[in-house]
Amino acid sequence: MATVPDDFQFSQGSLQDYVDCRRRFQLRYLLELAWPAIQVEPAEEQEMHGRQGELFHRMVEQHQRGIPPARLSSMAQAVDLQQGDTRLSAWWDNYLRFSPEGLPRERHPEITLSVAFAGHRLVAKFDLLATEPGRRAVIVDWKTWRARPGRPWLAARLQTRVYRYVLIEGGAALNGGQPWQPEQVEMVYWFADHPDQSERLRYSEQEYGADGQYLAALIAEIRHSGEDEFFLTDDARRCRFCPYRSLCDRGVEAGAADAASLEEVGGAENAPVDWDSAFDFEQVAEIAY
Repeated sequence: MATVPDDFQFSQGSLQDYVDCRRRFQLRYLLELAWPAIQVEPAEEQEMHGRQGELFHRMVEQHQRGIPPARLSSMAQAVDLQQGDTRLSAWWDNYLRFSPEGLPRERHPEITLSVAFAGHRLVAKFDLLATEPGRRAVIVDWKTWRARPGRPWLAARLQTRVYRYVLIEGGAALNGGQPWQPEQVEMVYWFADHPDQSERLRYSEQEYGADGQYLAALIAEIRHSGEDEFFLTDDARRCRFCPYRSLCDRGVEAGAADAASLEEVGGAENAPVDWDSAFDFEQVAEIAY
């Protein structure tokens, strides 16, 4: 009997969870188990970072919708004064000075696309889609990570693969009714703490074909997995930042949100923990993008 409901909607977050740890996918999405464990230490610092990240995304969305930047700057200053911290204002100043240049003029902030795929829905929620119908589409994702990951790590993430693929499959309405061609699509990661080091990932026909095959096979594997086939990850380092670690007998204390810890978990590419998809941010006042 299938363990995944017929109406289950896959996203980059759920697929990344499965790739990182099948057991975490099962606990979070199939059993819907909320486990009261601290994910990162120090917890208060991480919660503040999460709230600031959420506010930053909202400010960028409002600016992309036409709110004057001066009004938003005042809000950032007021929040920083209340919290006794200057991080939000610093991120906002970086955004105003170094946000990606040359983006198409048609802006679609916080837009969600959903397509029928492999017997389910595949969903992508974009921070920003900037389009020029008939010519190009740019996906922009704003990151408030503490560290700046490398290009190979970003290219391999399910967010990159799902977002670009879903835009091709489901974005025709933003292109005069015609599907976008892979070579017309680009994804840009922008880092609030590294504003002059954006990563631009252009798409190709070869990557599009490979992504379609990979995602279809991945979803089929999940659908046909028995209840006893959602195994724990072999990389126990990941468990330090997982709320289910005590349930799985993988430790009790949370990992420290310092540069050394983040790079260690990231592996060879010295990438950070993927704060935006690894955790259930709604439970810790963080935003899930």
